[in-house]
Amino acid sequence: MRYFLELRYDGAAYCGWQRQPDQPSVQQTLERALSTLLREEVQVTGAGRTDTGVNASYYVAHCDVAIPVADPAQLLYKLDFLLPGDIAVASITPVADTAHARFDAREREYRYFIEPRKNPFTRHTAWQYRVPLDTDRMNEAAASLLEFDDFTSFAKLNSNNRTNICRIVHAAWTVEAEGTLRFTIRADRFLRNMVRAIVGTLVDVGRGRYTPEEFRAIVASRDLSRSSGGVPAQGLFLSDVRYPAEIFERRMPHDRIL
Repeated sequence: MRYFLELRYDGAAYCGWQRQPDQPSVQQTLERALSTLLREEVQVTGAGRTDTGVNASYYVAHCDVAIPVADPAQLLYKLDFLLPGDIAVASITPVADTAHARFDAREREYRYFIEPRKNPFTRHTAWQYRVPLDTDRMNEAAASLLEFDDFTSFAKLNSNNRTNICRIVHAAWTVEAEGTLRFTIRADRFLRNMVRAIVGTLVDVGRGRYTPEEFRAIVASRDLSRSSGGVPAQGLFLSDVRYPAEIFERRMPHDRIL
């Protein structure tokens, strides 16, 4: 029987979601806990990869088990104790055997947080960057992302993408409480390091290195060497994964990160 799991995690201690031979991953940690509790080998398939150090305030995965879970609430209770403190499963829901956490996802959303001051309590959840930024210019540049579908300019080298085509449907900066900046971007898919490279280049727009028109030219060039370097991982959160209603509907509430 197949189940969808909603979870969240702090990625600081992991090489990312994806299982790796010699490094701790979220996928491996979750599989070990489920296998122990269900007394069978459980493999978990996630909605997508997150890079080393990247967080997820919302993530979806699926697993198949031979014996149906009699009491999902009890399993959640036990997982809460067995999993480390930086991973929390919020729901376990039976779904159709053909439902797929990765291939059935229609949109994914990331958020990036920039703290404009030194703050010991957000150093693991935001990039503390104290250079003044022009968010109007950054939003003007971000809006141009919706005009493009090829994001080679922000694709990590040697990542073996079959295509660099993505459909971005939203990209905007907002100013949160006490001046914290939040960048929200939604698309059907993302390339490795894509969001961090976009944010880094938009920050260069905000501090005056590029104009919004020059940012647009960088995207159009399909040339990775023209974009800025990626921003630090700790400020990035996968914040939503959306499915057709007949596949799965989100149960976990949207949380404020900072």
